[in-house]
Amino acid sequence: MVLGRLIKTGLKVKPSKCKFAQEEVLFLGHKIGSWSRSPSDLKIKAIADFPRPTTKTQVRSFLGLVGYYEHYIPNYSAIASPLTGALQGKIKKGKNTWDEECEIAFQELKAKLVSQPILFAPDFAKEFILQTDASEVGAGVVLSQRLEGQEHPVVYLSKIFSNAERNCSTVERELAAIIFGLKRLKHYLDDQKFVIETDHNPLRYLNKMGSTISRLQRGALSLQPFNFEIRHKPGRLHGNSE
Repeated sequence: MVLGRLIKTGLKVKPSKCKFAQEEVLFLGHKIGSWSRSPSDLKIKAIADFPRPTTKTQVRSFLGLVGYYEHYIPNYSAIASPLTGALQGKIKKGKNTWDEECEIAFQELKAKLVSQPILFAPDFAKEFILQTDASEVGAGVVLSQRLEGQEHPVVYLSKIFSNAERNCSTVERELAAIIFGLKRLKHYLDDQKFVIETDHNPLRYLNKMGSTISRLQRGALSLQPFNFEIRHKPGRLHGNSE
């Protein structure tokens, strides 16, 4: 197919710069192949060898490096929050305030990527599963698919709630996590029938609640373009999105 397209468009390639029949290839810092992708070994080594930041500039550099791979890290935003908090203040440069929470976040982010995380390529012929979870601080989302009874993650997402969102009720925060996931993963889920799994059972009755609570009603309306079924998954089984 590739060679046919090249001929059709009149393009030429230099054989010495090409590789054919490869089991995996490096592309923009990712190893891609065998229906999966993972961070490249060189990037993982750079993250593993990154020295403890002593300035805000170095903290930004570290967050920029690991943030490129945030889709591999469950609940990335919550883990990284002490480091992003260390950047606050009017002074953009200079020494940062480094405490025990920053050290734990720094080491945990390193460990998550050094463990060689793997994400699987989506199969649009199979059903997608959107698993969501919300805490008082933020939301975690994972898009996955089941193959031979095993769940395989396609992408992880996370966000920190704003002050206004933190003041919402539990059911509103859980709904906000679903809406966040749908907006970010729309390109996967459009025209697909999929399942939403949540450990918050009241969301199964969202349409009924939405008629009496205005914010839930607005949230329910934003979900209408999608074709999904909400299923309750007990918290003890709902660890992927935490």
